[in-house]
Amino acid sequence: MKKTLPVLMALCLMTILPFASSAKTTAEKYGWKLAIQSYSFHKVSFVEALDKCNELGIKYIEAYPGHKLGGKWGKAVFGPAMDAQTRQEILDLAAQKGVKIVASGVFTSNDREEWKEFFKFAKEMKMEYVTCEPPLEFWDMVEELSKQYGLKVAVHNHPKPSEYWTPDNLLNAISTRSKNLGSCADVGHWNREGLNQLECLKKLNGRLVSFHFKDIVAKEPGVKEQHDCIWGTGILNVPAMLQIMRDQKFKGYLAIEYEYNWDNSVPDIKQCIENFNKMVEEVK
Repeated sequence: MKKTLPVLMALCLMTILPFASSAKTTAEKYGWKLAIQSYSFHKVSFVEALDKCNELGIKYIEAYPGHKLGGKWGKAVFGPAMDAQTRQEILDLAAQKGVKIVASGVFTSNDREEWKEFFKFAKEMKMEYVTCEPPLEFWDMVEELSKQYGLKVAVHNHPKPSEYWTPDNLLNAISTRSKNLGSCADVGHWNREGLNQLECLKKLNGRLVSFHFKDIVAKEPGVKEQHDCIWGTGILNVPAMLQIMRDQKFKGYLAIEYEYNWDNSVPDIKQCIENFNKMVEEVK
């Protein structure tokens, strides 16, 4: 009996530990998943960006079209030009590193055939949505492609002259269309364009697909750039944005797009994640 006791204890630990390690954060209980927008690491290869996801404990990535793959693929870039073998190898590599490629963007083109190729590529890469800015006259086609490939469409809001710099323009384009069409809310761009990011989020109730999430510094006299900063230290009122998401029962990905301190951003992003998890605990 003395010999079997340690064995039984070991078996119990083996049973319990997987459940302990897989405990969900409060954000995950709300259906919020932190991802990385790979442009945050555009100065290094996509392969290296996957490693940085591991370092940060992030399990999801949104790949920007044109990100140099690196590794054995050298200067080849992420996107529809990848051949079938490369696509599978990149999927396998991401899976080995415990990272899922959930989306790609921001994609835009005035060529209808390129839109068709991009949706097909996204489906073959097992993505959940595409981040894009479609020409207004392409919406019939984009809605059809969304249905055909079972992909959500998250429309990003670049600053003017983008058609989608204000949520009103997006809502005018999609209000009578599928609920799988909505916003990739770049909360920083709204504020930089003089819009109130909290009011923008409220307007998009039911149409928020994903986020390019960030915080930004206040305007300074004579300084044009309002650069990104550690979440909770800027002017975007992150707790209020999280509360709006909770009130709207938003579920989806918050892609961290940290466009500052490019050469050593991992410590900053770690702090963003830590602050995020603390602020989420205050959401009602």
